[in-house]
Amino acid sequence: MAGLADVLGPILELMSWVGFIPGVPLLVWGLVIRRRRCQWTSTSGEVYTAGGFTGFRWIDQENVPRQTLVDAEVARGLVAGNEVKLHYDLCHPSRWGLEPPKHDNTVLILGWIFTGLGLLCTVGGFVLLLF
Repeated sequence: MAGLADVLGPILELMSWVGFIPGVPLLVWGLVIRRRRCQWTSTSGEVYTAGGFTGFRWIDQENVPRQTLVDAEVARGLVAGNEVKLHYDLCHPSRWGLEPPKHDNTVLILGWIFTGLGLLCTVGGFVLLLF
């Protein structure tokens, strides 16, 4: 059994460093990205037509009227005067969509995985010292 502990000790120590060295900076970077990301909100907008083009008209949270023209693919199923649910960026209202945005934060996920691996290997190394 002493031979197994002699082999597992350095492996767990190495894997602790392999987990912590990239994991902690990725975790911090992912949290900064999540913190700096602008919030999106939803509102109801009206479909309008102007000179053969179709667009949306809505009022944002600061009571500023906004309007935008849409692509032909989006405009196909829309009728002027109908209301649609719009999702837009509070920091940049020109960024909008009919579907809510997906906020994937791959950096944060990788940071949690690497940091968790490093933490698990560190705990495993301390448990190995007890036996």
